[in-house]
Amino acid sequence: MTDSNPQSPDLHGTGARTQNNFLRDIIAEDVRTRKYGDAQIQTRFPPEPNGYLHIGHAKAICIDFGLADEFGGKTNLRFDDTNPEKEEQEYVDSIQKDVRWLGFQWERLCYASDYFPQLYEWALQLVKTGKAYVDDLSADEIRQHRGTLTEPGKDSPYRTRSIEENLDLFIRMKQGDFPDGSRVLRAKIDMASPNINMRDPVMYRILHASHQRTGDQWCIYPMYDYAHGQSDSIERVTHSMCTLEFADHQPLYRWYIEQLGIFPTQQIEFDRLNITYTLLSKRKLLQLVSEKRVSAWDDPRMPTLCGLRRRGFTPEAIRAFCAAIGASRTNGSTDIEMLEHFQRDDLNRRASRAMAVLHPLKLVIDNYPADKAEFMEVANNPEDPSAGTRQVPFSRELYIEQDDFRELPPPKYYRLSPGKEVRLRNAYFITAQSVVKDSAGNIVEVHCTYDPASRGGNSPDGRKVKSTMHWVSAAHAISAEIRLYDKLFLKPDPSDVEEGQDVLSNLNPNSVEILTGAKLEPSLANARPGDRFQFERVGYFCLDPDSTPANLVFNRTLPLKDSWAKEAGRQQKGSK
Repeated sequence: MTDSNPQSPDLHGTGARTQNNFLRDIIAEDVRTRKYGDAQIQTRFPPEPNGYLHIGHAKAICIDFGLADEFGGKTNLRFDDTNPEKEEQEYVDSIQKDVRWLGFQWERLCYASDYFPQLYEWALQLVKTGKAYVDDLSADEIRQHRGTLTEPGKDSPYRTRSIEENLDLFIRMKQGDFPDGSRVLRAKIDMASPNINMRDPVMYRILHASHQRTGDQWCIYPMYDYAHGQSDSIERVTHSMCTLEFADHQPLYRWYIEQLGIFPTQQIEFDRLNITYTLLSKRKLLQLVSEKRVSAWDDPRMPTLCGLRRRGFTPEAIRAFCAAIGASRTNGSTDIEMLEHFQRDDLNRRASRAMAVLHPLKLVIDNYPADKAEFMEVANNPEDPSAGTRQVPFSRELYIEQDDFRELPPPKYYRLSPGKEVRLRNAYFITAQSVVKDSAGNIVEVHCTYDPASRGGNSPDGRKVKSTMHWVSAAHAISAEIRLYDKLFLKPDPSDVEEGQDVLSNLNPNSVEILTGAKLEPSLANARPGDRFQFERVGYFCLDPDSTPANLVFNRTLPLKDSWAKEAGRQQKGSK
């Protein structure tokens, strides 16, 4: 999906470098030929405020803002708020927050509703020149008249109305003289066009609905295909970049601009982001929320930017991922493991380390003084010496992971078992001696001995052990709730369903597991919501906003294993 050309300069100093792609080539050529004279490169990111932004929007944001910045231009954030029944201020606020979180700042904050008066005047202009007419057909009748991909459409019986009649009716539509759905304004183009979008598309519909910004000032609202290009033109957008599904709409985009004789914004289409095991339909995401299949838009299983943020993803990793996949003219699918790889790489460099035992098993060091406690100086992040160190308490009674002990070990089991010696990370060598079981036969304690000369995890006589285990001092441990998140869908393509089924039938019933008895090192008591950590040997975690001082809640961002990096390495090696 990415080009093999050399990479561009660093964007915004984030370390995210974007592959060369055809979008950059087009802009570079327009700059070289001075297509827009002395005008700055101007782009825009134009979401409709009818939902929360997701990872697919992140690609568009990085392209719009990144390319404008690279060529010394500017980017507007514009809300295409032409559908008052589905748009809310909540979404407007969340979109602004997400764009800033991703690392970008717009030049101007705009709304399509800002341009309603001008759009109306231009519609009047098209009516006066015979390029638009008022149609009384119902929505179903218009659909029936439109034809098919192989058959031309059929003219509406109202297509021949006079300019004077159309003008009167359109003005009265604006004045509120007609009920919802009774009339529309259509562009008069070509009902036999091979491009169905050019078959007299609807420009305005009657909708007596209060708008979040304009209130009840308007009862007619422009359709997206009419409002979008003209809004671009008003803002003198030089390069209007959008996803490939709008390619068939480009002739209509150009037609409006040419008929009105306004600033000639250029529309360019690129591939939509598709990620395995991920659904990027705002309509379906809204269904997940409204049917309570997830807790909210920011559920850490959701592909929304707020969900990814709550799960512990970083904007740097998302920008690096978007830069790496680049842009092309062909839709494809990207492995979710690739996104996870960039996140692991980023967290490995920036996340503080900590020790946490998710499934605790008590370990007692019989020959360690019962009244003694010592503190091990441990690096906060071995990848970053500037992160400093912390003091981790060690005592006679510890917690280890249940999986780190086997009374009857299977072959090639190198962790703790009776008579076997292992290393406690940053502490001592220990050897298991005996176990204590409850009435049901479950092991509740492991007793061992330690080698006092092996402090720091090294033996003075040079003997080796094959396993190093993490631990937490029982006397100093703090408790926490741990939420282990997995993929929300069972299939790589969630839309792959049997006839009659919905994509939600592919939901993973085990996408979250909640652990309530985890034991953590005491330094984590000072964590704040949003803080990210690598729990050693376990994975990457983030403190959830649900946390309180009395009840810490950590979300697993990702496990430590990176299968994509291994596969990418094999492919790269095989291509040489």
